[in-house]
Amino acid sequence: MKTGGVDRGQRIRLPAIAEVIAAEAPDVLTLQELRDFHRDDERRMTDLAGALGMTAHLARSGFGMPVAVLVREPLRITHTGSVTWRLHHAAAVVVVETGSGPLTVVSTHLDPFWPYRRMREARWLAARYVRSEHVVLAGDLNGLDPVGDHTEALASQHSMFRKRHLFPDGTVDSRALAAFGAAGLVDLWGTVGSGDPRTVPTTQGGGREFGGMRLDYVLATPAVAGKAHDMRVIRGGAAEHASDHYPVRVDLDL
Repeated sequence: MKTGGVDRGQRIRLPAIAEVIAAEAPDVLTLQELRDFHRDDERRMTDLAGALGMTAHLARSGFGMPVAVLVREPLRITHTGSVTWRLHHAAAVVVVETGSGPLTVVSTHLDPFWPYRRMREARWLAARYVRSEHVVLAGDLNGLDPVGDHTEALASQHSMFRKRHLFPDGTVDSRALAAFGAAGLVDLWGTVGSGDPRTVPTTQGGGREFGGMRLDYVLATPAVAGKAHDMRVIRGGAAEHASDHYPVRVDLDL
């Protein structure tokens, strides 16, 4: 779930974000663009996780905004990692014990501006963290998938922002998502997603730079993908204004 944006009063939208999360009651949650968490970020994250009944690992960013992974008991975090400098934003990494063995969960937020840098970030993350049988990588990847037809989405996007997704010749640059695929990660929407896949923009959360498109993903190794089902984009209620992106959920029978 991407927590970016502020409400019309220029305040962080944590109450609405917490409402959406509480309604879904996830066992594992990835958060990106933790705006304002640079100021006393550990306390803010502890307060949010405590209100949700979860345990959090937060990764700060040297350039952009923090990201986090939260887990709910009986799941237990056994290892943590953080990527602070190699990405425009950050990546938070945890390992949790499941009935199927250790699960590595990566929450990340890729470069929003430049496709080439986004591709480099994807290659680096895949090489570093896609090393075991059970891996999930989720977050705002800011890129388009390499198999869809994105003509309509790009046509509806403001012209000044289209270059974020295009080669100089005007064709779609989907190298970041292709890099994850080449590393063996499966885009779960393609196998178990249902309904409208677009995650931006929300109706009341801002995001005027977006055309209607999917920028938020859950990717997994084949062993995890084979146990995934019921994936959807969460819409309606507080999700319409809690962020400029809609959250995504998927069930994993681990």
